[in-house]
Amino acid sequence: MEGAWVALVLTLKVALWATVLNLLFGVAVAHALARRRFAGRELLDAVFTLPMVMPPTVLGYYLLVLIGTHSPLGAWLLQHFGIRLIFTWQGAVVAATVVSFPLVYKAARAAFETVDPQLEQAARTLGVQELGVFFRVSLPLAWRGILAGLLLSFARALGEFGATLMVAGSIPGRTQTLSIAVYEAVQAGQDDTAHFLVAVTSITCIAVLLSAGRLAPGRVAPRDA
Repeated sequence: MEGAWVALVLTLKVALWATVLNLLFGVAVAHALARRRFAGRELLDAVFTLPMVMPPTVLGYYLLVLIGTHSPLGAWLLQHFGIRLIFTWQGAVVAATVVSFPLVYKAARAAFETVDPQLEQAARTLGVQELGVFFRVSLPLAWRGILAGLLLSFARALGEFGATLMVAGSIPGRTQTLSIAVYEAVQAGQDDTAHFLVAVTSITCIAVLLSAGRLAPGRVAPRDA
């Protein structure tokens, strides 16, 4: 059962890092595509949404091609910085980030598109710079949708299996996340461990989904009669 707790801690670490990365990149990309019109915009939207519908094992294969030690990027990282992503928990973070990215991107873009552009233009008229417009107008008005997307992304990262197994493998204590630990426990006939891991994962995901539902844009609190 000790291995189950190790897998839980590792999964939380991977999911938190993936959520932070999605906060930085997902929100920036969502804001750019929500407010700017340019050639290829819809194609980019399709590319950023692709991990939502593509099989995780296929995504894992693409990541192996991209960041594997024999790929140009992977070899460059290893040679110049000593960074090896394959079969490491950092590789699991990369896999979880890519798989859960669309949940943040789509939620954040929808939230930014609900912000009245006239409010942003009014801030610019008053002399506020673009960065100030984002942090003082756009972000405060869109934060509920963004937070809901982040919670969904966190839940998705908790349950990531296919891409993580392809990129990080299943090394107990190093890359074996909760979902992979469940698979290994079932294969080994360790039913008690599998039951515990499934219960922890289910309770965590339900709590996250309930929180995300309460933060969804447009949700109106019921009034007392």
